[in-house]
Amino acid sequence: MSRTTSVAVLTVDQRGSRSGPDRVPALLDTLAGHRLLRPFERTAGDELQGVVNDAATLASVAGALLRAEAWYVGIGIGPVEEPLPASARAGRGAAYLHARDAVTAAKNSPWNLRVVGEHPDARSLETTLWLWAAVLARRTARGWEVADLVAEGLTYEEVGRRLGISQSAVSQRAQAAGIVEARRAQELATTLAAGMLDARSGGGDR
Repeated sequence: MSRTTSVAVLTVDQRGSRSGPDRVPALLDTLAGHRLLRPFERTAGDELQGVVNDAATLASVAGALLRAEAWYVGIGIGPVEEPLPASARAGRGAAYLHARDAVTAAKNSPWNLRVVGEHPDARSLETTLWLWAAVLARRTARGWEVADLVAEGLTYEEVGRRLGISQSAVSQRAQAAGIVEARRAQELATTLAAGMLDARSGGGDR
């Protein structure tokens, strides 16, 4: 008899795929650095699916998808049947059904993202991701430049030297980019996801 474990299944569909280039290969490259329970793979057309069992990874992947601004993102959280197949798209369970409902709803939802699951914190996680998306949407190219360097661990002084601007200018760009707010949103998303994913999950394949 199969057992179940609670994970996040992400079903991601390209926006405007009929009129634009195929963005799936580039997104697969972007997400390749994340340690997933089952890596993203193309399911059909311009759609991808992956499985995550680690809260920090889920938040990081969600952030990357929000930054891309080119995808309908469905996050389904719930049980899947084990043993989980080697292919993400071959799995079964409530999380897969929730992910399908979520990506369908995302096409008419704020920031083209939905979270579906029976856990009471599913709505709170969705709200957090929407607010995070609102912060990222106002970020300019200069803001991303500062944000990416800060994410590498550089201080504002070091960022200023790298960019050839004053530390005060870096601080102004960071504030306009909402770096602190985005960091807090990611932290909150991670905390909420941690309470929803299976306690036995460990960040990557087991």
